Amino acid sequence: MATINLRPWREELAQKRQKDFLTNLLVSAIIAALIVFGIGYYFDFMKQRQMDRNNFLRAETSKLDKQIAEIRKLKEQRARLLDRLNAIQELQGTRPLIVRNFDELVRVLPDAVYYRSLTRRGDTVAITGLAEENLDVSSLMRNLDQSIWFGEPNLSGVGKAGADANSFNLTVPVTKPKAEAAK
Repeated sequence: MATINLRPWREELAQKRQKDFLTNLLVSAIIAALIVFGIGYYFDFMKQRQMDRNNFLRAETSKLDKQIAEIRKLKEQRARLLDRLNAIQELQGTRPLIVRNFDELVRVLPDAVYYRSLTRRGDTVAITGLAEENLDVSSLMRNLDQSIWFGEPNLSGVGKAGADANSFNLTVPVTKPKAEAAK
């Protein structure tokens, strides 16, 4: 009988399989390392990209904060200017009223009454004057009360200024009539 020795062939096949296994293992390790490094690089890239976005947003936010601060300053300046403008307009609007008040003080003055002094404090006029009779002072007070430019007068004192004259002190509030009544 012939003897066939299969051992070298089997050993060669086992060595080839072991060599293929080690090659496949090495290739798998290299591919796994590349995948791990690729994923790490991808995450680092995405992290850097997000950090760049965050830095951009911070820069834009700081620009907007500066603009908001400028807008606030402008609004405050606008409010101050509007207050000034309103004050000027109010002063301009009340300028003719002073003239109108003096004109009205002359119009309501009875014949036997004379003003000695007129003092205005805020919206109140203090009047010191002379009258021939107390009835004339009463007439002045009625005329002031009926005027649309003045409120109810308040008599604070009446006294003798001489043989034929009485002195008086009164205060009267100044009112601003509506446009329809002033005409």
